[in-house]
Amino acid sequence: MRLFVAVLPPVPALQGLADAVAPLRALPGADRLRWTAAEGWHLTLAFLGEVPAERLPELEAGLAAVAEVHPVHRLRIAGPGRFGDRVLWIGVEGQTWALRRLAEAVTEATAGVTAETADAFAFHPHLTLARAGSSRGRRRAVQRVAAAELDGLAAALADYRGPEWAAAELHLMRSDPAGGLAHYESLRSWALADWG
Repeated sequence: MRLFVAVLPPVPALQGLADAVAPLRALPGADRLRWTAAEGWHLTLAFLGEVPAERLPELEAGLAAVAEVHPVHRLRIAGPGRFGDRVLWIGVEGQTWALRRLAEAVTEATAGVTAETADAFAFHPHLTLARAGSSRGRRRAVQRVAAAELDGLAAALADYRGPEWAAAELHLMRSDPAGGLAHYESLRSWALADWG
């Protein structure tokens, strides 16, 4: 199974973002992007890759232990940007230090179960909004145009700040790339510690 660990924003936060993103699809260059669906938006804490089913109990025990000692924290979707000339994303603000610590703990807890390695310092919490096509064989001028278009789309979201919400659960997610489009399913979730 192809697995990852994530925090899922609640429906009101996703709906607010979906409403803000909808007009972007009519802007120049937007038609050349593959837009992600709101039901697939999540904050990836760790990508685990292929994990054999027999390793699930060990993985679940490690994630349960992480959830027990990491607190619920407040976040807000805000701060768009791009990764190169390929990905339009939006980040989060608020108690991001708690989210970073959670991601580091998840990475440590899953290290013995998966062959994937991650640089905890490279953690950049975001929701992927759209992707450009493959850059293989693309000329430099085309890449510059794509980057400028992504900059324009990010600028259109610059003032967006969604409602504050509580990151209260840790989810073990399965990714199923059926038909070329990834479908995500939460296999199990654990409540984070409520110290309030």
